[in-house]
Amino acid sequence: MARDAKIELHLHLEGAAPPAFIRGLAKEKSIDIGGIFDERGNYRYKDFWDFLKVYEAATSVLTSPDDYARLTTAVLEESAANGVVYSETFLSPDFCGGRDVGAWREYLLAMQEAAAKAERQDGITLRGIITCIRHFGPEKARETAICAAETAGDWIVGFGIAGDEKIGQPKDYRWSFDCAREAGLRLTAHAGEWGGPESVRAAVRDLEVERIGHGVRAIEDLALVDELAEKGIVLEVCPGSNVALGLYPSFRKHPIGQLYDRGVKVTVSTDDPPFFHTTMTREFQMLHDAFDWDDGVFETLNRTALDAAFCDADTKAKIAKRLEA
Repeated sequence: MARDAKIELHLHLEGAAPPAFIRGLAKEKSIDIGGIFDERGNYRYKDFWDFLKVYEAATSVLTSPDDYARLTTAVLEESAANGVVYSETFLSPDFCGGRDVGAWREYLLAMQEAAAKAERQDGITLRGIITCIRHFGPEKARETAICAAETAGDWIVGFGIAGDEKIGQPKDYRWSFDCAREAGLRLTAHAGEWGGPESVRAAVRDLEVERIGHGVRAIEDLALVDELAEKGIVLEVCPGSNVALGLYPSFRKHPIGQLYDRGVKVTVSTDDPPFFHTTMTREFQMLHDAFDWDDGVFETLNRTALDAAFCDADTKAKIAKRLEA
């Protein structure tokens, strides 16, 4: 299954940093990032909120455009090795230049150049979705949205929100989403992971997004499930992440199967793969084992992901040929 072409729509660039990469960078810079690794060298955290702290500690060693270029190369090498031919990654100007548009442009250029090289070498295409950080608050989100609007185009294709879902309400971030929409960016939002079905409903209603990151708690409200199916809202589902963080006890108990059966458009991604000990290959294999999904189902997932991708039509046509091949 590793050879099969895959599309991934929900990947945090910093969250995909291999632990060895972060350790090496910290050593180069003589930065002490504390006990964020376990005895085997993997990331260590207790729960989702501790995970956020470890995530930000790991990100603290990424301090220059060159660091992000190297990170992009490392992440795309791993993705390509697992058959990913197209990926959309979440990027936060909060971590790349402190939401200053000029500094953000320098980081962006470095990542774009690294991505172009990876496409030439490994046949993987990357596009960026700028995300504001929910627990940083609405005012900083506005600055992030301005960074997004100023750099919207062929490579920055979307805008979203990530972070602690229990802080604030989606409507608090309406200005930022309106700003991004007016700049031509497509919209997604993390919801329905820790906040329950009402979080999903509010994101769809108040932010007018076409995709939801996670969204799996919608299963607790079947009227909402039917609404998502009717509206064609696409869920960026990350089963391995949900299981690793204790949202569900196993892949077999994960609601992706029920959502798919009820006609919701679902896709599969890894979220923050090294944190959750997963890859796209493992996600596909575990779903096959849990639900006995055949190649036809995985082809449907890929087609759904391609249709839902925020890239332009020419890029989609190129990716479609890779899937067929």
